[in-house]
Amino acid sequence: MKLTRFSNNLVPAFPSLIDRFFEGDLMDWNNWNFAGSDSTLPAVNVKENNDEITIEVAAPGLKKEDFKLDYDNGRLTISSEKEEQFEEKEGEKITRREFSYRSFQRSFSVPETVVNVDKIAAKYSDGILKLTLPKREEVKPKPAKQIKIS
Repeated sequence: MKLTRFSNNLVPAFPSLIDRFFEGDLMDWNNWNFAGSDSTLPAVNVKENNDEITIEVAAPGLKKEDFKLDYDNGRLTISSEKEEQFEEKEGEKITRREFSYRSFQRSFSVPETVVNVDKIAAKYSDGILKLTLPKREEVKPKPAKQIKIS
């Protein structure tokens, strides 16, 4: 089973591209890692064994209520929107504040013929959203059958 990644949202990474243009060598493409930059696109690990597929999304600083998980027509979508609020203290003069509004959306092709979508489970702990997608019994590998010789 191979999951296909869809990313319809390239715009959040665009300001980071502009910032990089003014900060350093624009052509130094080898050192670009959007997962470690200010981009809001979280890093994802996908693991598979005989019984299930596991998707781990690195999203520190969020709460489980900040996530939205949808499954529709063979596509699993993980998204989040969060606006960070800053408190002003009495007597404090703010000369510059950049509001922070973070959002992301990651989608994966997950065929119902492979995954039991009614049993997909999600857990958020220590900044990692972990989704467990159990495989259907009919797609799990079966042990070799021993044939008796007569």
